[in-house]
Amino acid sequence: MARRFTIVCDDEQARIIETLARRYGITEEEVLSQLVDLGLEARDEQTV
Repeated sequence: MARRFTIVCDDEQARIIETLARRYGITEEEVLSQLVDLGLEARDEQTV
C-alpha cells in the first residue's frame, strides 16, 4: 500500500528538482521518489 508524504524545499532545491524533471521528462514527484530511493540505498550500503 502506498503512503503519501509531504516535503518542504527551499527555492534552490525546488529549482534543482524542476530542472531534473524537465531534463528527464518525468514529474517532480518521480524525481523526489528516485532521490529518496537513492538516499535509502546509500544508507543501506553504509550499514552493511
